[in-house]
Amino acid sequence: MSLQAPEFFAELSLPFHDSTAVGNTYYATPVAGAPLRLRIGFTGTIYADTYGGLRLAVIHADRGEIDAVALSFVDHGTFHRRDEAQRTSANTKRYGTFDTYHCPGQPPWEGAVTSGLRDAIEQYTAIWFPGAWTTSAPSRAPGRTAHKAPAPPTTRTR
Repeated sequence: MSLQAPEFFAELSLPFHDSTAVGNTYYATPVAGAPLRLRIGFTGTIYADTYGGLRLAVIHADRGEIDAVALSFVDHGTFHRRDEAQRTSANTKRYGTFDTYHCPGQPPWEGAVTSGLRDAIEQYTAIWFPGAWTTSAPSRAPGRTAHKAPAPPTTRTR
């Protein structure tokens, strides 16, 4: 069965306009006219057709792969809610992973929370592609922030 990779990468809401998913891999040119490209693919596990994270690579047009990093789903909490709700034990094949076997009509990565992965991708790409997120980032809904409330007036008793 298909990984539905284009939908997974769309779920990440990466801000790179010059990008495409080919098969199970995402390719982008975060900075127009630069020789560096970004490639993101799924990392396998020791189990067939089971994926445990993403591998990001910076590719130079002439020199090939320059740098790479692996982002595990476990480290970024991608399937924490799903695994907790289903009481999936940490020492099982399904914990923090997804595989190509899934219910019809649902993506294999159903239940994924991609915000941790997206933040890690943003941090990594900020090093290799400075300004790429600030110039083309989609507007994100404002998150909850703590605001300092004014202290109540003090009253003195005599």
